[in-house]
Amino acid sequence: MAKLWFKFQRYFRRKPVRFFTFLVLYLTAGSLVFLHSGFVGQPAVSQNQANPAAGAPAEGAELPFLGDLNLGRAFRDTGETSSIARRYGPWFKGKDGNERAKLGDYGGAWSRALKGRVIREKEEERAKYIGCYLDDTQSRALRGVSFFDYKKMTIFRCQDNCAERGYLYAGLEFGAECYCGHKIQATNVSEAECDMDCKGERGSVCGGANRLSVYRLQLAQESARRYGSAVFRGCFRRPDNLSLALPVTAAMPNMSVDKCVDLCTEKEYPLAALAGTACHCGFPTTRFPLHEREDEQLCAQKCSAEEFESCGTPSYFIVYQTQVQDNRCMDRRFLPAKSKQLIALASFPGAGNTWARHLIELATGFYTGSYYFDGSLYNKGERDHWRSGRTICIKTHESGQKEIEAFDAAILLIRNPYKALMAEFNRKYGGHIGFAAHAHWKGKEWPEFVRNYAPWWATHTLDWLKFGKKVLVVHFEDLKQDLFVQLGRMVGLLGVAVREDRLLCVESQKDGNFKRSGLRKLEYDPYTADMQKTISAYIKRVDAALKGRNLTGVPEDYYPR
Repeated sequence: MAKLWFKFQRYFRRKPVRFFTFLVLYLTAGSLVFLHSGFVGQPAVSQNQANPAAGAPAEGAELPFLGDLNLGRAFRDTGETSSIARRYGPWFKGKDGNERAKLGDYGGAWSRALKGRVIREKEEERAKYIGCYLDDTQSRALRGVSFFDYKKMTIFRCQDNCAERGYLYAGLEFGAECYCGHKIQATNVSEAECDMDCKGERGSVCGGANRLSVYRLQLAQESARRYGSAVFRGCFRRPDNLSLALPVTAAMPNMSVDKCVDLCTEKEYPLAALAGTACHCGFPTTRFPLHEREDEQLCAQKCSAEEFESCGTPSYFIVYQTQVQDNRCMDRRFLPAKSKQLIALASFPGAGNTWARHLIELATGFYTGSYYFDGSLYNKGERDHWRSGRTICIKTHESGQKEIEAFDAAILLIRNPYKALMAEFNRKYGGHIGFAAHAHWKGKEWPEFVRNYAPWWATHTLDWLKFGKKVLVVHFEDLKQDLFVQLGRMVGLLGVAVREDRLLCVESQKDGNFKRSGLRKLEYDPYTADMQKTISAYIKRVDAALKGRNLTGVPEDYYPR
């Protein structure tokens, strides 16, 4: 044996190349074995599998729902996937690999191929890929905000951040740059020109050199009547000075909603008003604010080219909002001089803080800042430290005396706790445009979340009322119902003079983009009787605190469910 070992050593000592070749082959073989086990490895045995008779599903039985695969912020938490599968789905008992391949192995360690397919399907739910577009610094394809992360950029991070700020499209370029916008203003090019991997996600395409990979975000629109892409605004009385209120007019003997909307879209106006056989285009202004809707029967004159649509009359107009973006309130900049006051935009998580920031930036034309700094992804307002004084107000979810007394004034945004808790739970487990999986709602995560977060909803408001120096209370529900008045109150506290036309512009830009899709709302109430009893007690405490300071109490729909 020793002689054989000596010959083996002498053989490789004379030919070192042979030794290294042998070593490479050995490592390659080991790697192949490891990869093979990752694809077809046997799943771990669950408790049910110890007793096949008790755990095996009947032949032909429908598989139990295992929950959606989480993406967005929760996507990194891979350790939870296997536990969810063990809890909610029995393993297949048959050893026949063909049978498992046919039915799908939903237990244990999924194969990489299955994971990849699920991720792609989930991506289609979150956003739809539009194509590869030409882009350059002189003429951007998407002209909203932009983000850069040269180490960790992924498709999901770009989509989430564009969705958070209310944009319809998200585009990636150079593997690390994210651009947002409401419409694409560029030429479509070959898919092969978008060929760069994402910096934080190898194997995923994030555009190319001056080439943008564009996604349309699958976001919910406001629950409004639509005609194609146009949103129905209602029936309104003819304005007094028609030529000033709606500057573009065209006679249309064969009037249809389609023709009028197309005309106003082509002329780049956000409003299309149908007046019998005339089409008017314009902006919402103080001359035509769209605040006083009339009975639709006053506009119920059939279109000459569309039997089942109303086209209004010369005295009462049917108004639609086109897809044209109202650019009168889209400019944003830093404050020209450092502010002497730090004003907080304070809210419990899930209470609409991001939406309120969007409205304030549109109304004032100034960036808002954030108490929380993300060094990799930020808008221009978040780039500065929150004490810089260059932003109009500061987003914060903080509570506690020390944190609150750091601000000179505050807008306190309060939302129905039942809605706020569900919104924050969805964000935590599904991202800004995603949803928590059914497994999270049905598992231990939801009860623990309510137990920890429900008291915070109350203490957050109580602390700001107690320690805040100058607090303006705004209810999320009031802001949605009467945006013009409530936003005017908020802007007044910020000390910025804003024209009414600009507020009307904001009002026309409020729809959609911050609301999750109604197609995937829960079909059941996740709140148990004990949860409702606890939350109702917190609501009563907050209501009493508000009324004790001569403020309006919580809206009636907070009470009992």
